[in-house]
Amino acid sequence: MNTEELINRILQKDRRALAKAITLIESKNYEHKKQAKILLEGILPHSGNSIRIGISGIPGVGKSTFIEAFGMFLIELGYKVAVLAIDPTSHITGGSILGDKTRMEILSRQENSFIRPSPSGDSLGGVARKTRESIFLCEAGGYNIIIIETLGVGQSEIAVASMVDFFVLMQLPNAGDELQGIKRGIMEVANAVVINKADGDNYKRALLSKKQIENAISFLKAMEKNVNIPVLLASAKEKKGIKELWNIIREYVKISKESGLFEQKREKQAKEWMWSVVRDGLKDMLFGNEQVKNIAKDMENAVEKKITTPSLAAEKILQTFKKYGC
Repeated sequence: MNTEELINRILQKDRRALAKAITLIESKNYEHKKQAKILLEGILPHSGNSIRIGISGIPGVGKSTFIEAFGMFLIELGYKVAVLAIDPTSHITGGSILGDKTRMEILSRQENSFIRPSPSGDSLGGVARKTRESIFLCEAGGYNIIIIETLGVGQSEIAVASMVDFFVLMQLPNAGDELQGIKRGIMEVANAVVINKADGDNYKRALLSKKQIENAISFLKAMEKNVNIPVLLASAKEKKGIKELWNIIREYVKISKESGLFEQKREKQAKEWMWSVVRDGLKDMLFGNEQVKNIAKDMENAVEKKITTPSLAAEKILQTFKKYGC
């Protein structure tokens, strides 16, 4: 299938073509990269017409179960839902689980859903390198709700917030876990906090966590004006909190569009995307440079034997790249 045919089939809402297109843009093959460039330019005018939602949280918080329930709720409202689930890549084996279709079995069978697990690779915070391009492709394929599920470790919250319209931080109703919500860097990018598994014996603990997180947010409000981060109790198992979250997202999008902030945020994200591609390109150029490869091994040995410091070794590598790589 050539690139033009692939574009046409995506625009005709062909899920197989969409899956093939995402595989194409994730490929590191040089010829595939050239085709991917043509593909992205072709679908660009048909992208942007969606609400992009990021959902992050620590392993075990129940993201996949919640997303499945949330996705089913949205489909019943008439939306087409795409889920881009970022799977962790092992730094030892290089492999990833890629199991979200089995974790969201009911949602994956729906005609108006599309679930795509992608390995995180070496991307910062576990956000797949080509996630932004995948969002564009899903939008061109007619999906008007795009959900990005991330690992919820390290910098992934910050990374996913730079590519979505609304960011949801999920928490467990456990004592001590609420401290995650107090981290200022995370709260600055969160638009809502959802305490999942707030059912049965967990309910009282969830109420306590809710109060503690709200107290943390009140301190943040004292430092920064216009901070409004709702904290919700939810249970994917009992289908609770899902409608409430959607109402908050819908109202947030409505107000931000009316004020012009929605488009401003998208424009800022586009510029950030551009520079992230530049950084990735420079990294590829650095590690693909033969002179750098030759000196890198020597510098590694010098660092191991304490002949030089890591910072001086790094400077030597960069000087080599500047001399031979530009």
